[in-house]
Order: sequence, then structure tokens, then C-alpha cells
Amino acid sequence: MKLRYSIKTAVTGLTTHKSRSALTIIGIVIGITSIILVMSLGQGAQNLILGQVKGLGATTIITLPGKVSFGPSMASQTMNDSLKEKDLNLIKNKTNVPHAKYVMPMVVGAGQAVYGSNVYQTSVFGSGELVPEIFSLNPDKGTFFSDQDVQSLSPVVVIGYKVKQHLFGGDDPIGQKIRIKNNTFKVIGVLPEKGASSSFDDTVFMPYTTAQQYITGTKYYSRIVVEADSEANLKSTVQDVTITLRNSHNITDPAKDDFSVTTSADVAATLSTITNALTAFLAAVAAISLVVGGIGIMNIMLVSVTERTREIGLRKAIGATSKDILTQFLLEAVILTASGGIIGIILGATLSYVISIILTSVIKLDWSFVFPWSAAILGVVVAGLVGLVFGIYPANQASKKSPMEALRYE
Repeated sequence: MKLRYSIKTAVTGLTTHKSRSALTIIGIVIGITSIILVMSLGQGAQNLILGQVKGLGATTIITLPGKVSFGPSMASQTMNDSLKEKDLNLIKNKTNVPHAKYVMPMVVGAGQAVYGSNVYQTSVFGSGELVPEIFSLNPDKGTFFSDQDVQSLSPVVVIGYKVKQHLFGGDDPIGQKIRIKNNTFKVIGVLPEKGASSSFDDTVFMPYTTAQQYITGTKYYSRIVVEADSEANLKSTVQDVTITLRNSHNITDPAKDDFSVTTSADVAATLSTITNALTAFLAAVAAISLVVGGIGIMNIMLVSVTERTREIGLRKAIGATSKDILTQFLLEAVILTASGGIIGIILGATLSYVISIILTSVIKLDWSFVFPWSAAILGVVVAGLVGLVFGIYPANQASKKSPMEALRYE
């Protein structure tokens, strides 16, 4: 029997029992939908995170205290006091780091910003005057503080968009004074809205000397940011910073480094690995439903074989071979799962697109919709294979039926 006729017969058999066929592929539809949704949202999240990291700039180098590792002890390792003023001065020295264009220390803290009766929990970034140059972060209103403000420990702040909204609403905050940890600071600038994907909206910037004096009470730095003068000199600048700090800390064994020097590319690569692994794990969990759906198809096909015993006997009596019967029932299983795969891809892509619109328009994330072509192609292939594997046993049972016994079946 020709394959075309076998396909036609299989389709006829499925359309005769539309409700049963529809219920049979639900497991496959759910499985493929879940995989497409997870892969699409995972890629969108990865693009968002990597976009934020790369926004630091291709020539930006961040030096952190402690040995950074993505483990449970990371916080304690990165919050030590290994980066001090001596290290900052050595890195600024052109003899040690000749290709450093900008060098800026940062101090990280937190506290409640208070204006009148309004209170808002905020992050406090103590920095130098180079934030606009390094992070391309220019105030929307007012100005950023100057080097003179840093040197004189001026009690001035530049606030993020959300801080401004919660404390001042529609009023102009420039020139107003807020309190953080019982200290008064004058607002001289407001940063533009960056959206939910950026932490700058919830941040208060002040001179790092001021932050050390009034917020953290420390003499060391949370990080030292270095910008190389060109991307070509990035690698050599990283090496120069590393060697300078090792000499400053009297370290001869790299394994004993009490600091970490990383670039935005390094952070992006690490985060990409993490997000890829997480997405693959979630997709594997979602794929379990494909196996469940395959078992459901096998059960339904066995029931179908039993119900269609007389049909099988009649077809064999008029000349159909066991191979023809086997082919027909295998095709029915494959068509069911492949159809479920296609429906799942369409449904998963639609849901992912709707979610991306919500994240973009409502939550204000810089989210982009990504259609995972590789996952879609793989989904259809896997769905077809599931139908083939789980359809073999029912199809084999149907092909073994004797024509005489099948025709006598009631």
C-alpha cells in the first residue's frame, strides 16, 4: 500500500474521533508550550541581563575586594577591606597602569531617605565625579557633583528617578534637603528614569568621601572602577591593575589574591553560562510532560486498537498486510504528536509574546521578544519521535490481529 494512502487512512481514522484525538494530544501541547515559553523567556531574560552588563561599557574594569565566586560565601568575600586609598593611588599612577583613562573608587551602602513625612528605602552609592563619563549617567535635572565636592566631603546628592517620585512627587527636588541616617544632604541633581531593569532608579549618589564619613563609617572601598583608554588595551590594563594590587598587598601566589579584577565581558560570559544552564534545566523539567503525553497517546492508541478490531479484520480480509496496519497506526500516533507539537509552538510563542508586551509596557523592562527557532524545530522532531516510540506497541498489537478473529470480535 502506498504511503500516501496510508497517510490518508490514518488522517481519516483520527478525524473520525475528533474529541478523542484532541484530548490525546493535550499532554504534548502542554509540554511543547512549556518548552517554547521557558526557552523564549529565558533568552529574553538573558538579553536583558547581558544588555545591562554590557551597558557598563566594553572598556570598563571593576575591581572588587575579596575573591569573587558564585557561591554562598560570595557576600562575605566581597565585603572585606582589601581595597584602600593606597591601592587607589597606585592604580591612578600612570607608571603602574599607563592605559587607565579613568579611575574611580566606589562605596556601597543603604539607608532610608527622608523628606518631610515621606520615607523611601534606597541604595547609597558613594562615587567620584566621573560617573557621567564612565556609566553615561547624566542628570536629567540639575548637575552631578564635582571633584571639589569629593575633596571637601560636601553633603550633596544626586537622586534616582524613583527616589525623586517617592519623596517629592511632582515637586522640584533641586535645592531641597533630604535626610539619610540622621544626616542632611542637599539634592543637586536627578537622574533620568532607567526602567525596572536598572537599579539606578532606586539609588542616591553622593561623593565617596561623604559616604565614608556619614553613611558607612569606613576607610576602604567597595570597588574601584577603571576605564581603559581603548578596547585594544583592555587586557593589558586588567593585567596592570592585577599586578599593581598584588605588589601593593605583597601577594606572590595568585591563588591568594584578596581582590578580583573583572570586565563587563567577563561578567556577561559568567551570567550567560548561568542563565543558559538555568534555562536548560527548566526546559528539561518541562520536557517531562512530553513523556507523560507519550504514555497517554500509547494508552489511547491501545484503546483505539481494541475499538477498531473489526475494522482491522475487515481491512486484512480485503488484502491489507500486517505491515500496512502497522504503518497506519504508527502514522496516526506520529500525526497526533506532530500536530500537538505545532499547536504547542504557536501557543508557546503567543504566550511569550504577550508576556513580553506586559513586561515592556506595564513593568517598563527593556524586554525583547525572542522566538527560539532551535527549540521549535527540536520540539516538532521530539514530538514526532515520541509518537513513533510510544506508538510502536499499539501499532504492533494491531498488526498481529488475525483477520478471522477480528471479524468475529464484538
